[in-house]
Amino acid sequence: MNKIEVIVADPATVDSGALVVGITEGAAPDAGLDKALDGALSALVESGDLRGKAEQVRVYYPRDEVAAQRIVLVGLGKADEVTLEQVRRSVAAAARRCRTLNAADLAVATTTFPVPESTTADIAQAITEGILLGLYRFTEFKEIPADEATEVTDARLVTGSENEASTAEGARLGQIFARATMWARDLGNRPGNSVTPRVLAEAAQSMATDFGLQCRVLEEADMKELGMGALLGVAQGSDEPAKFIILEYTPSQSDAETVVLVGKGITFDSGGISIKPSQNMGDMKFDMCGAAAVLATMRALPHLKPPVRVIGLVPATENLPGGRAYKPGDIVKAMNGTTIEVVNTDAEGRLILADALAYAARYEPKAVIDLATLTGGCVVALGDEASGLFGNDDQLIERVRRAGEESGDRTWPLPLWPPYKKKIESKVADIKNSAGRWASAITAAAFLSRFTESYSWTHLDIAGTAYTSNDQNGSNPYAAQGATGVGVRLLLRFLREGESKAS
Repeated sequence: MNKIEVIVADPATVDSGALVVGITEGAAPDAGLDKALDGALSALVESGDLRGKAEQVRVYYPRDEVAAQRIVLVGLGKADEVTLEQVRRSVAAAARRCRTLNAADLAVATTTFPVPESTTADIAQAITEGILLGLYRFTEFKEIPADEATEVTDARLVTGSENEASTAEGARLGQIFARATMWARDLGNRPGNSVTPRVLAEAAQSMATDFGLQCRVLEEADMKELGMGALLGVAQGSDEPAKFIILEYTPSQSDAETVVLVGKGITFDSGGISIKPSQNMGDMKFDMCGAAAVLATMRALPHLKPPVRVIGLVPATENLPGGRAYKPGDIVKAMNGTTIEVVNTDAEGRLILADALAYAARYEPKAVIDLATLTGGCVVALGDEASGLFGNDDQLIERVRRAGEESGDRTWPLPLWPPYKKKIESKVADIKNSAGRWASAITAAAFLSRFTESYSWTHLDIAGTAYTSNDQNGSNPYAAQGATGVGVRLLLRFLREGESKAS
């Protein structure tokens, strides 16, 4: 999409390919528009053709009563239950419909999307995110058929003069959040032969140059000197050298607190010697979606300008069964000196995160958040609607959970009780990298907790939310097939709204 702008106008006078109007269940339509259309909207409601159920879309073709070529009516559900997340989903459903109608541009009557106890700016941000994320398509490697190639190129948020400034601010933030999410989607959707650890590092360096971030990439010799035996152990089976990416955003405040973001960067995961079944193994190109989320978040910070120092750490490697690959039964030593028995080489993500989390301690952070497509067990537990949330600081856990709820990147806390931590004890090393099938998401988090004892930490298991094989992620119209970019909006919300509360 070329641009999104805010205009002050009567929606009925806006010349557009489609005017998007929200309708709540059982409520009368917008009075001004209904009057301009000689009661046509009321007639649709009264006939039962338009019920206002969440994401239900109906198209009305006016004659000359209004300036828009089409009225795209979208349901929001019951008026007292409308949330910002529902606005995102409903607007996304409407935007997708506009594309199938070959509308070159759209306008949104923002006042028809009321959300109880939400500000005008928050609603405008949700609308903007819904438009951009709903229209996202990954087309880098595929030519779209001519009859499907039409794109909605422009959008306008229509509001009153009293709300112009707040609507504009919401639209600004919505574009920052959504465009960062789409960048993460692009990175995640590229195949493993297109995004290798080297390419991931080059993307980080290029981004740092373009956006004014600091970037440093550690090579395998640097990692060996630091004692990152867990990360290097995973990397042994690949001809592609591992990379350890370090990005830094520094605000103008000299006394700013530090938050460290860590993203799992397995650019392709075969499972190693403990090889995965061939069915759906191609989806393991998505095993670097945690890394993509961290890089995309860092990319957005110069635009968002939060008064907090942010460090992004991405351990990046492939996990392949080469002749030098690490094996079940091997023992590796992490950067902090912890020895790890390798029970399963397909439990590699926690190994590369172990060294990254140990490295994070040198920044003396107020908070560390890691994101990883870590366990199938989390998918079984929570499906594709929520990421698993773990940590060692209840206040930080609650702040991350709240940021997820507000951003739409929902999470759900799971326990890290001492008995779970005992399950990763090894008879031949300090710990082992897998405790088996039962409670696997929890025992994986328990493993990570061994490397986070000096700071406040949360872990997001995004295995179920990072990508989808369907055109829509369950019932979510703004999650297109492939990488979802999950975690980006959560992190940006967290950094923007809680900068000085990281303890």
